Amino acid sequence: MNKIVQGYFTLLKIVITLCLAAMVVLVFGNVVLRYGFNMGITASEEISRLLFVWLTFLGAIVALKEHGHLGVDILVRRLPSLGKKVCLVVSHLLMLYATWLMLDGSWQQTLINIDVAAPATGFSMGLFYGVGVVFGVSALLILLYNLYIVATGKATEADLVMVRESEELEELEGMAGHHGQPVPLAAGTAPATSTTRK
Repeated sequence: MNKIVQGYFTLLKIVITLCLAAMVVLVFGNVVLRYGFNMGITASEEISRLLFVWLTFLGAIVALKEHGHLGVDILVRRLPSLGKKVCLVVSHLLMLYATWLMLDGSWQQTLINIDVAAPATGFSMGLFYGVGVVFGVSALLILLYNLYIVATGKATEADLVMVRESEELEELEGMAGHHGQPVPLAAGTAPATSTTRK
């Protein structure tokens, strides 16, 4: 089962990379054609927009699984273990509700637009909304799994804080913990007194 899950997220990362590469080729190629040859790829903008939407939603799935979304953790980190569990359960229940709304809305929009053709490419507009269904199903499973590990007592103390307020601060704290001493600041860098994002 674990191999299937890892394979799914590896596939998502490959698709994200391919979407980004295709966007670069289409947009840059169109710019070169327009300014250099006074011509362009008609479907470039439409396909790039579709790829960008898919890239964004698939990236959100990967970030949710890896706890990569930014959030406010200044209070949660100071709570006892029980307080962290309560906050995690409440936040996940709210996210489950919001994700269900997105899944339901995306499914309905996909069905409504499945026979509507995009003007330039002729692709089904259901593709545009279909990624919301992929995101909704994936996010629901991830959130339910997170609740499961908390309910069964398998969650570690680090698992109970599933957001990061600052990527830079987390990296510095990780380096300090690894070496057992404070990390020297670069020249001209003020010491961090708060984790609040500017």
